[in-house]
Amino acid sequence: MPTAAEVIVQTLADSGIKRVYGLPGDSLNGVTDAIRQHPEIEWVHVRHEEVAAFAAGAEAHLTGELVVCAGSCGPGNMHLINGLYDCHRSRVPVLAIAAQIPSSELGTGYFQETRPELLFRECSHYCEMVSESNNVPRILGIAMRTAIARRGVSVITMPGDVLLGDCHTKLGGVVQRTDPAPLLRPREEDLRTAAAILNSANKVTILGGAGCAGAHAELLQIADKLKAPIVHAMRGKEFIEYDNPFDVGMTGLLGFSSGYHAMMACDVLLMLGTDFPYTQFYPENAKVIQVDLRGEQIGRRTHIDLGLLGRVKDTVTALLPFLEQKSNSEHLQRATNHYHEVRKGLDELATGKPGETPIHPQYVARLIDQLAADDAVFTCDVGTPSIWAARYLRMNGKRRLLGSFTHGSMANAVPQAIGAQSSHRQRQVVSLSGDGGVAMLLGDLLTLRQMKLPVKIVVFNNGSLAFVELEMKAAGFLDFGTALDNPSFAQVASAAGLLGIRVEKPENLQSALTQAFAHNGPALVDVVVHRQELSMPPTIKFNQMAGFGLYIARAVMNGRADEIIDLAKTNLFR
Repeated sequence: MPTAAEVIVQTLADSGIKRVYGLPGDSLNGVTDAIRQHPEIEWVHVRHEEVAAFAAGAEAHLTGELVVCAGSCGPGNMHLINGLYDCHRSRVPVLAIAAQIPSSELGTGYFQETRPELLFRECSHYCEMVSESNNVPRILGIAMRTAIARRGVSVITMPGDVLLGDCHTKLGGVVQRTDPAPLLRPREEDLRTAAAILNSANKVTILGGAGCAGAHAELLQIADKLKAPIVHAMRGKEFIEYDNPFDVGMTGLLGFSSGYHAMMACDVLLMLGTDFPYTQFYPENAKVIQVDLRGEQIGRRTHIDLGLLGRVKDTVTALLPFLEQKSNSEHLQRATNHYHEVRKGLDELATGKPGETPIHPQYVARLIDQLAADDAVFTCDVGTPSIWAARYLRMNGKRRLLGSFTHGSMANAVPQAIGAQSSHRQRQVVSLSGDGGVAMLLGDLLTLRQMKLPVKIVVFNNGSLAFVELEMKAAGFLDFGTALDNPSFAQVASAAGLLGIRVEKPENLQSALTQAFAHNGPALVDVVVHRQELSMPPTIKFNQMAGFGLYIARAVMNGRADEIIDLAKTNLFR
């Protein structure tokens, strides 16, 4: 008679699950022992459960298929929660197995007792505790199908003794790991209303997001018909930017002035598959049409004149026949010309003159882009690595870009690289890591060695939480608590069994990256970059200017005028 744990693992195997990310623990022994007996499922042994969840989410993002992570009782599965929040908010299908203390001890304040069925409810579509072994097949099936159908997290929690109990119920059977997306588009009446608004407009701008995945051809068709520049959100970059003559870059805090002005100058904004959150970057006087698969997202960021429920690809295909071909391309030409000027300016900042130190981070990102493989998978930490990834990594339809773009968690890049490389062994995976991010989960450098994952980590080592410092300056605060007294991350990596290279001069950077990328194994390049590099948003508000002026005054008055001089040297005298 199989145990409940054996039924779980057999169901996962029958459904094509290829790996489980996690960390062992006594309450999880039934699951890990069953995995041991199923060589077709790889146990990816991480050093921290948060990494397991991030890694599972990365694989799910790249494949679109259900991925599994696991944690033992109490603190073990609690460590999953930050990574699961990211998975859930990024809408990737992940199943978490959260073991629990013995069922006879529940409610007694037992060692490591928690309530995971309550803890994980906020970051999941389905979260239930299984208290009887025979219920496992049904609950597991519901959890897997919910995660797949709703594209998010499901959590099942079970006491260790329930996992080891006999299961008399038939196996749950095969669960299809991907959801065959049905055709979903608005009514013809709504499409005609949208077409009337768009046909009467003089200046249409498109804002696209992650919902444009798989709709690249349709996106270009509608942009050409409307003579509309296309602005993309960060999560839409990998799906929109490439081979796109209508692209004018990003808007938002990480974006370009060209994207910002293309939106502000339009009289109709067409939002396609995006939940872009920053309300201050939306036009105030334009009409807005929003297309989204999730009705609950329509109208929650800005006013809308028409909401259309549907997939981007299906909706645009159905809308195109109702649109008139526009001939006036003045708005499009102005936006693309602006973008080319902005692009030229950004590229001019990405220089590395021999002898000039510290190194400009833009130069690091540009070289990564030039030297990385055509089908590389990039991950980037939040903060300044995301800025440099947004501005300097070029997408081409084969490259992928992962980050914590909605949840905004530190220390996501290396864990996501672990998931990307575990599931795509033949592809190059490059992590753009901040020094704060890589230090937060430093122990999982050992996972790269143990699992023989040839991830390439580039650390932007500026000795600070640089984006936090920038936010402080913009608000008029003196930076405090942001300095990082870092070791040589290259030496740390070498001690962990990775190839470690430290770069302090720009003339040595290209050869170091070339060596690391060619290395047959994991490698870390520790690059000392400017701490005072400013990453300007596409528009600067008066309160930000006032705040920055206040910061300068406070710095001088507090004997920190050397910071102002360094800031000027770094950003003005290039």
